[in-house]
Amino acid sequence: MDIESVKTLFRLFSGEESGGEYAPVIELAMKETEKILRPEADKGDIRLSFLAAAMANYRVVQLRSTQDRSRYTYAGKMQAVGKNMGTAEAEKQLRDYYELCSDLIVPQTFIFMGIGKGGERKC
Repeated sequence: MDIESVKTLFRLFSGEESGGEYAPVIELAMKETEKILRPEADKGDIRLSFLAAAMANYRVVQLRSTQDRSRYTYAGKMQAVGKNMGTAEAEKQLRDYYELCSDLIVPQTFIFMGIGKGGERKC
């Protein structure tokens, strides 16, 4: 992963003119991406840059949504708090890039299993 390509992709995803003020978020997303890599994964794969940029964008959208909790309609009424379409779209984008990089990263989901009385497994 190259930090410049991640910054460029972040600007593309977020619509920011410059990613300078979000540099710590971008660096954290890159470290988080490196942390979930499989040992045999190619660290230079461009898909990882997309994943890190999507992760940084998701974190920034979360930060923004906590700062702007009230939205007003033309009639002056407040919309429902916490229903931010940007957050949902950023989360969907992040999930899509997790799926795209599934062969490069350790799976991020797991299944709870239990054993019943008769020895059969239940999910």
